[in-house]
Amino acid sequence: MRDALDATPYDALLLLSFGGPEGPDDVVPFLENVTRGRGIPKERLKEVGRHYFLFGGVSPINDQNRALLDALRKDFAEHGLDLPIYWGNRNWAPYLTDTLREMVTDGRRRILVLATSAYASYSGCRQYRENLADSLAVLEAEGLELPKVDKLRHYFNHPGFVEPMTEGVLRSLADLPDEVRDGAHLAFCTHSIPNASADTSGPAGDHGDGGAYVKQHLDTARLIADAVRERTGVDHPWQLVYQSRSGAPHIPWLEPDICDHLEERHAAGVPAVVMAPIGFVSDHMEVLYDLDTEATAKAEELGLPVRRSATVGADPRFAAVIRELVLERAAVENGIDVTPCALGALGASHDLCPVGCCPARAPKPAAAGADSPYA
Repeated sequence: MRDALDATPYDALLLLSFGGPEGPDDVVPFLENVTRGRGIPKERLKEVGRHYFLFGGVSPINDQNRALLDALRKDFAEHGLDLPIYWGNRNWAPYLTDTLREMVTDGRRRILVLATSAYASYSGCRQYRENLADSLAVLEAEGLELPKVDKLRHYFNHPGFVEPMTEGVLRSLADLPDEVRDGAHLAFCTHSIPNASADTSGPAGDHGDGGAYVKQHLDTARLIADAVRERTGVDHPWQLVYQSRSGAPHIPWLEPDICDHLEERHAAGVPAVVMAPIGFVSDHMEVLYDLDTEATAKAEELGLPVRRSATVGADPRFAAVIRELVLERAAVENGIDVTPCALGALGASHDLCPVGCCPARAPKPAAAGADSPYA
């Protein structure tokens, strides 16, 4: 890593996220954006959006992204990294296309993209790259000069991502009653996806049962479980479980579901469970509803003590991860040898998504990869 905090050749960082409604009137239009092209009736979307209405029609994700932006700008300023940061969403304002247009108008020509998804999968990586390609196509049609866009590598096993989650699990264990703490089970939670999508996640060489998506989550879970054992002297049993399934019942998705898992663990005599949402960067709607509401209600029904640990959110250590990844990628672009920072058995992820990585069912152009039409 260079002595000076110089991000050259990059002149901007784009925080790219999912987006979410910010009031009751936004819920159905937001869900129409998310499901565009699937022909889902508006009445069905109102039913699907019921969990948003439980929270006043507001998803916490936008405020959490604002907090992360503040943390990133503070970290960059404190470390002398002069790199402007923008924010765009896939499905709600500020929309990605509008943000990219603003960046081009501001003269940004080499853009790094931070996606709020730490793992490889179609929905967690390639779909973001497809959205980038769609937005660039719009700007091209408008006659604007297109920037070169690169995406930061996956950070699921970066120490600054793993450590805050480890501390969250330790705090949750400490919050359990003394008599059940040592016997507590750790349920590492992430978003369920179709088995077919999991099996083809990551580079083609990683394809197989669960693909890179499952391998990477297992690696992160193992890192946290090992760290908890080292710091407490207790070897807590653990399992990777899933939540937030939204697909058709006849299509196989990753299992077990967290609620089913709580029932099974309770039947097996487990005295308590800590739910650790390692698949999520922040405490957004899937965490608040699927874990804090549905899964917690299931645990109360069973009489099973549960705690839910925190995501990394705007933790300063996570902001430092992004700064380090920016400088790492800039060094690579300048031909400087760097040792990528990563824990666990899988090592650092690729900088450039290769051809065949996390393929879509219907091929679409995707930016910021080896198959990008915008080199």
